[in-house]
Amino acid sequence: MKRILLLLACFTLLGIAPSTQAQTPPTSPQRAIFAGGCFWCMQPPFDHAAGVISTLVGYAGGTQENPTYKQVSAGETSHRESIEVTYDPPKISYEKLLEIFWHNINPIQTDGQFHDIGDQYTTAIFYTTDEQKTAAELSKQQLGSSGKFKKPIATAILPAGKFWPAEEYHQKYYIKNPQAYGMYRFGSGRGSYLKGTWGETH
Repeated sequence: MKRILLLLACFTLLGIAPSTQAQTPPTSPQRAIFAGGCFWCMQPPFDHAAGVISTLVGYAGGTQENPTYKQVSAGETSHRESIEVTYDPPKISYEKLLEIFWHNINPIQTDGQFHDIGDQYTTAIFYTTDEQKTAAELSKQQLGSSGKFKKPIATAILPAGKFWPAEEYHQKYYIKNPQAYGMYRFGSGRGSYLKGTWGETH
């Protein structure tokens, strides 16, 4: 008892208030990887989400080393155009990222996305943990049973392999080339589809 009183006296003299609560360890940033067709169009909605630390567009799902845009866009590899999202879990949940993903794709299209046709443009959720896999499967099931779509959800759920960042000129393309980006998004049919389906225009 004397030791406790002595410690409290020392804290008071030094102006230090003894903590009565355990300190919560900081949470490490997490990664999420999605394929949603043209990666130019997938970057803005995630960039604008509070809690997202950074995004990179690139290539995922394939086995070839150092794929290039020319190779992937021509269907010469098994990669999909994808986006890697680094996020802060206390500020944004993985479930919220899944919601952003669903609201920016056509989840029932099987041959690509909008006017971009080919396996390299098909949609996928690449999970990095078992928890992400479970959340993705549940989210897909809920979307499929929501009655919003008359066809099955075509998006694949796959383990994340190596993510290869795309060439620099593709990063933040919507900022670097806003006019070209806007024309592409409109011309591809993505903008009108998302507005008609979700009432959103990211």
